[in-house]
Amino acid sequence: MRPVFTWNLGQRTLELGKRTLVMGIVNVTPDSFSDGGRHATPGEAVAHALRLFDEGAAIVDIGGESTRPGAKVGMERPAVSAEEEMRRVLPVIVAVKESRPDAIVSVDTYKAKVAEAAIEAGADIINDVSGLHWDPKMKKTLAAADCGVVIMHARGKPDEWAGLSKVPDMVMLVKRELRSRAEAAVTAKIRRDRIVLDPGFGFGKRFEENYPLLRRFNEFHELYFPLMAGVSRKSWIGRALSLHGKDAPVPDRLFGTLGAEVALAMKGAHIIRTHDVKSCVDALRLADVVAG
Repeated sequence: MRPVFTWNLGQRTLELGKRTLVMGIVNVTPDSFSDGGRHATPGEAVAHALRLFDEGAAIVDIGGESTRPGAKVGMERPAVSAEEEMRRVLPVIVAVKESRPDAIVSVDTYKAKVAEAAIEAGADIINDVSGLHWDPKMKKTLAAADCGVVIMHARGKPDEWAGLSKVPDMVMLVKRELRSRAEAAVTAKIRRDRIVLDPGFGFGKRFEENYPLLRRFNEFHELYFPLMAGVSRKSWIGRALSLHGKDAPVPDRLFGTLGAEVALAMKGAHIIRTHDVKSCVDALRLADVVAG
């Protein structure tokens, strides 16, 4: 049995642990690795978000900047400015909330300026893939805000990943650094009950370094926070499904993704972040029965 938490989202709370919740991905980008360009206009993105809710998503996560491998990110010279990112995501937040006032909306951003505007527009959660690390203003911004916070582990930035050295024990490294980042957030006055942790599959981890994270995912409960995981369609799943030395392309990674998502539910994940909401929801219904 996984631990049960009440996630404080500011104006509301969300119970975590009684069943595995699904967060659906809405990329309002032209260049995301999996679905870049498919929902690049506000109208397309809103329609997709509402469809994901209909398919069983408890949360939708809206992102306006790709953090795919090789992407230029950070505050110095980002490929996508804060202004452009807000232009992409803010109309989607507003329209989703107007259509479904009770919908829980997360925004995937590492920029404090975008986070602040997103919260003002109605976002309930800020999902920071940098672990509040790339923008020095993010912790202060979120401490003053009223929302849930996802702190994800990333080792380096996307354009640095190809050159990172091998890690002897990735699980121990991620646990240590996630604990440090969570403690820094609490020290900055972000309440513990607002925080969810994510080990960041694929973010600065080599292909083979992701499999121990999956196999030993239950060890992250030692951090005493709710846990989220996103493995959907990632390259290391394509590598695991390779045939004749060729990795499975993105469209052929659904069943491998579902296998990993079920394993994560069995290991105690509270939230699964995914592109394929309906398939994931159906698979997790069975996984939750087995997991108890």
